[in-house]
Amino acid sequence: MSVPKLSKKGQELIKMYEKMFREGYDRTDQQRVDIAFSDFELRAYREQILSIFNEHSISTVLDYGCGGSDWRSSDFDEASGQSAIEYFKLQNAYRYEPALNIDERQRVDCVISFDLLEHIFISDVPAVLRDMFSYATKLIVLNVACYPAAAKLPNGENAHVTVRHPFWWKGMIDGISVEYPTISVWLICSTEWRESSAFDVWNANMWKEGNFFVVAD
Repeated sequence: MSVPKLSKKGQELIKMYEKMFREGYDRTDQQRVDIAFSDFELRAYREQILSIFNEHSISTVLDYGCGGSDWRSSDFDEASGQSAIEYFKLQNAYRYEPALNIDERQRVDCVISFDLLEHIFISDVPAVLRDMFSYATKLIVLNVACYPAAAKLPNGENAHVTVRHPFWWKGMIDGISVEYPTISVWLICSTEWRESSAFDVWNANMWKEGNFFVVAD
């Protein structure tokens, strides 16, 4: 498989993220991080995700832009000592991280992506979203940061290259979701570190089959 067709800047960004994984990165507060992108970001939302997974009968997932996330490590849920696969009662979890040459993309019940889209060059966002949707059969779960990162790219710019308002992201994803009307979407937008709000789960069939014309949110 190949990555979605990216712009020249998008390809350059992947090379920069590869460098950050290999060598670490500088922060805006002058600190240095030697192990990059090692946090399992979705851990903070595990209770809500578990509920949505149960509602949609999710048994397989693709972690799109997984970074260093390990779905099989026993430290995902400290209270129970369960891995993410065990906690979410999954049959399997696959990963995709082009900056680490990890590509297990395949059709799954749910594509889940945390802390990725804000790292994508703005003109490449639609192509990346379409690639995500193409692998989902039931559900997409997205978390997007809507604020500048602490991390800096190797060229000195901020690592969050596409910082937009939550409603910008909602509109962008609405526009893609109409092409995949049976796929439900849960969008979480973080407005600062560990501060977020979520839109209600939706799919385009809700609009097409509803007894209304106005879609206001």
